[in-house]
Formats: sequence, C-alpha cells, structure tokens
Amino acid sequence: MGKIRQKLEKAAGANLAVLLRGQSGTGKEVLAKLIHTQSPWRGGPFVKVSCPAIPGTLLESELFGYERGAFTGAYGVKPGRVEFAHGGTLFLDEIGELDPSLQAKLLQLLQDGEFSRIGASDDRRIDVRFVCATNRSLEREMESGHFREDLFYRINVLAIQLPLLRDRRDDIPTLVDYFLNTYSRQLERPVPALSSHLLADFARYSWPGNIRELENLMKSYVIFGSEEDLRAAMQPYQEDFLDFEIPSNGVISLKKVVRAATRQLERKAILRALETHQWNRRSAARALSISYAGLLCKMREAGMPPTRGPRACLDVGVQGAS
Repeated sequence: MGKIRQKLEKAAGANLAVLLRGQSGTGKEVLAKLIHTQSPWRGGPFVKVSCPAIPGTLLESELFGYERGAFTGAYGVKPGRVEFAHGGTLFLDEIGELDPSLQAKLLQLLQDGEFSRIGASDDRRIDVRFVCATNRSLEREMESGHFREDLFYRINVLAIQLPLLRDRRDDIPTLVDYFLNTYSRQLERPVPALSSHLLADFARYSWPGNIRELENLMKSYVIFGSEEDLRAAMQPYQEDFLDFEIPSNGVISLKKVVRAATRQLERKAILRALETHQWNRRSAARALSISYAGLLCKMREAGMPPTRGPRACLDVGVQGAS
C-alpha cells in the first residue's frame, strides 16, 4: 500500500514496538494483523486487547491473569491475555485510554519482558511482539498527566501514521483484495470479482467511514455478490425533513419545523458517531466534541438505546415537534 506498505514491511521484521496512529476506521487493526503475518512471530497467536472496552477494574486481571485466592471470587488460576500472546503478537488497541494504574505494569513488561499475575509472588517471562494503536494525541495525554512519558517513549519506536482512506486512494485495490480473500476464506465462499467500473466508483467515493466502511462493503459483497447493493450503500443517506403537507386552510410554525429538523440532524450525527466508534459512547462523545454526560442526555432525549439499536430511532416526524 505505497509508502505505508513499505513502512509495514520494514517494521514487521524488527523486534521493536510499533505504534499505529490515525483516526477511527483508518485500518489500524488491519495493519496490525498484516504486521503480525509478515513478522517472525507469525507462527504464534495474534491477541487483541481493546483498552477502553474493558473496565479498568477488570483490565488488570484480563491482561495479566491471577492466582487462586488473589481476590474474592478468584477460585482458580486464570492466565491473562499477555500469556496467551506468548510467541506471537499482542495488539493493544486505543492504548491512550489505558488506565493510568496499569501503565507502570505494562512499562515493566515492555522493558523486561516480565510480568506477574495478580496475587503471584514471582515474575513470568514471555516473548511477545507489541503493536499499539491510538486515535488520540498521546503528547496531549502526557501534558495532562493521563499518560506516562516513559511508556510513550517505549511504544513510540516505529510509528506509522495512517491517513484517511480518501487521502490514499491508491491503497483501495490492495485493501479490496485483502478483504475479499479474508472473508471468502472465513465464510467458505469463492472469491468474487469486482468490475473495473465499480473500482472506479470506489476511487471517486469519499469514504466517510474510512477502511471500516470498505471492509463492511466487502463482507456484504462476499455474501450477496451484488454490485448494485454496493453502489446503493455508497449513496449519501438522504431524508426529506419536510415530508408532510402544508395545510391550505391552516398554518404551520416555521420554528417548529426548524427545531424538528435540527433534532433530526443531531440524531443522525450522534448515530453516525456511534456507528463509527462501534457504539463506544465515550469515543463518540469526543468525536462530537461534547461531554460524555451531554451525549447520554441527548441519546435519552432522542429515545436512542444505550447500546447498539435500530436506525428506526431516527424516524421522528416534524408533527411531533413542540
């Protein structure tokens, strides 16, 4: 994939930490897997840890495991994901959101290749390749005291910046082949071909959902094999906010129309942010430049579910405005 592919190939063979930086949906996990498959650790497992997806109180035991009796409810020994990654690659996604209390323990692992399970008196040694990813400015996180400076310099050895897909359109054919082959193999279906006309459409499309959007389209194509469906999916979602009749013998409040249209646009923006960030509400709130509490309030006002829900929650007419 052009310059990124060259960097990836050089980084894959080096026994150094890799930091992938870019906005949500730019393909950080895809690149992490490619680094793994081209590295000396490709014979081992690829283990992903999504730092914001696991509460801080549980993440330590999930990462490092625990011994029997380490805490209430620890009735047996449980290895952590770090141990499962032995001989392979440990992918720490959104490392900028790692709880500060765990950063020192991760630093020890990066420095010495050693860690201890919760409740253990001895250290364990592992051989793991580290790939980290973030959509945050870790420099700002350091300035605010939320991210350790020494940890930053440990992971920021081989840094690769991922631009938006629309800014690297030459990568699209390579990514299309990768996704079609990957999901055809997973779904046990023949690899479908794409017409040159559709690839030309891909080159002109703006890709608001970045690589994640392309990946989802290729999944759909492996199953349905319809280029018409792909073209329809790339059309901008449009909705007529004034889909009602203005009565000839009455009046309608322009203020109500504007308020209802504004609320509907707001709902659509919130839903798009949630879908882009896989319904991680804190990440969606940051993307929308509002507080987490503000996002929850707006979701309640819009009647949106707290977790992934149907698009029908947007279908609120102007007539219901007040």
